Amino acid sequence: MARLGTDAARDLADIRRALPAASVAADAAFGARLAAHFPTLHGLFRRLYGDRPDALEALTGVIADAGASWAARPAELKAADARREQDTGWYLSNRMLGGVCYVDRYAGDLDGVRAKIPEFVELGLTYLHLMPLFAVPEGNSDGGYAVTSYRAVAPHLGTIDDLQQLATELRANGISLVLDFIFNHTASNHEWAERAVSGDPAYEDFYLIFPDRTMPDAYERTVREIFPDDHPGSFVQLPDGRWIWATFHSFQWDLNYANPAVFRAMAGEMLFLANLGVDVLRMDAVAFIWKRLGTPCESLPEAHLLLQAFNAVLRIAAPSLLFKSEAIVHPDEVVEYISLGECQLSYNPLQMALTWEALATRDPRMLRQALERRHALPDGCAWVNYVRGHDDIGWTFADEDAAEFGIDGFDHRRFLNAFYVNRFPGSFARGVPFQENPRTGDARVAGTTASLAGVEAGDPHGVDRVLLAHAIALSTGGIPLIYLGDEVAQQNDYSYVDDPALADDSRWVNRPHYPAEAYARRHDPSTPAGAVYEGLRRLVQVRRSTPELAGGRLVPFDAKHPTVLGYQRPGGADAAASADTTVVLCLANVGDAPATVDALTLSGFAPEAHELITDRRITLDRGIVLDPCHVAWLRVRPADAPPRF
Repeated sequence: MARLGTDAARDLADIRRALPAASVAADAAFGARLAAHFPTLHGLFRRLYGDRPDALEALTGVIADAGASWAARPAELKAADARREQDTGWYLSNRMLGGVCYVDRYAGDLDGVRAKIPEFVELGLTYLHLMPLFAVPEGNSDGGYAVTSYRAVAPHLGTIDDLQQLATELRANGISLVLDFIFNHTASNHEWAERAVSGDPAYEDFYLIFPDRTMPDAYERTVREIFPDDHPGSFVQLPDGRWIWATFHSFQWDLNYANPAVFRAMAGEMLFLANLGVDVLRMDAVAFIWKRLGTPCESLPEAHLLLQAFNAVLRIAAPSLLFKSEAIVHPDEVVEYISLGECQLSYNPLQMALTWEALATRDPRMLRQALERRHALPDGCAWVNYVRGHDDIGWTFADEDAAEFGIDGFDHRRFLNAFYVNRFPGSFARGVPFQENPRTGDARVAGTTASLAGVEAGDPHGVDRVLLAHAIALSTGGIPLIYLGDEVAQQNDYSYVDDPALADDSRWVNRPHYPAEAYARRHDPSTPAGAVYEGLRRLVQVRRSTPELAGGRLVPFDAKHPTVLGYQRPGGADAAASADTTVVLCLANVGDAPATVDALTLSGFAPEAHELITDRRITLDRGIVLDPCHVAWLRVRPADAPPRF
């Protein structure tokens, strides 16, 4: 068997000779991309698989699959590729607005999602993330994160043809389709898994299977348990006595990416989804995808190499597809996954958690610190800023960051958990604990935005907190993401406890069904649904018309007030070149009382300002008063600039 060499050009020539002409000469565009990106892919394969005799065979297969995929790629998608290669920062626009939902809970099925496209357009969505919708096992599927097939939709949601048609109609309405790509593991009944445990030589190395406890015990000395209530350790026992790696649930079996055939197989699944019209893949559990004995098996260097290699394949055959990382790890590790060659987008779990921390404490210092230190990203990359997701809220701040304010991280997390599940005097929140450990006090929090912010409790500032939290997500840079239903103040759904399949997972409290009554009231500002909807739509409209809010650049601003968060948005990289260039000064009062940012603090700006949300001219020479739980977006100029708005 030929081995992978050190010369990329020679290996590419060998690969071209080994493939049918149609696979590598689909057209000039493919040939150019192959020539441009193959050296990168080749180098990554050498680092990952260079000592394996089957590495060149796998790489040859990857290129063949890429060629066949490009040849089959619809003309409309090839045209989108060409447009986005010219507009590489399309996702950095201030017009971007994301929404996320479960298909069945929000719309019944894929046809139901299509029927709601007018509502998406009304809200201003340009990005729709549909939660896991692939075929899964019956019963518990971890909310769809145990995939039986990446090429079949769960039957109750529709068909793969329905998904392709939805992608086409979304694109026609200016909305990009985002799907979860669960690539660390498959369901235990996936065809690959069934063939692996049956002894099929082509698949037995797709998973990590051991005959006894020797190797599992060795790995588990350094690997943490993720779901101890489901099974101890990281392995589960098969009926025949062997042990298979299962980081998460017992029915989710980890793939063995040390086998290059697994890389080829998963690259093929990505290309299939790209040709359906998917624009972004949310890369699930990215930190866990590579295993090495004697390590925690999280965030290893090879995990990054794998993501870069998958990117190289897609740049060849589906160049407009983006990756979004899901890495709920230490804040210093989250940013390691974000680059143009790895994940161009990333969730921002730290900002999300610290927004809620600031609302509970009425103190924005930790959030301000995070914006100052941890917000900057490589050029061309963007945060996906969200107020809350489909999962629980974990308090992901670094203890060393908290310690700078004299805050003990362990005690502070216990306070936040107590506050958000209404076990702290005066709490406005009505969250539910998730995976609570009574012995250690460890827990996380589940709940909808409205229930966590005080709307469910009838707190007078509940609606304002919902809008404040979203205003921060909308103005800090990147793609703001709304959990659909939160824009009409949907509240917790406690009926999950009556469903035996859901009762043990309290996260279902914040995954309600479509709140039809709330949507019917969305234009009535006298209701919480209407007040939130109209307030949020105003924020979205202002953002869309404010070029300073494009991109991700953020300049710190100390508002010199204990309850006011401040930061400046100067727009693109060249926006500050002129002395009289405007910036948007964002101020958010997380407190329950009015707050004044004094004139001295604002004296670096010209006295004339434009408050964008209320569309009024104001002067700053007497300071500015912010109502409780309110924000202001001020278009300002340097103090020595002429007044011109």
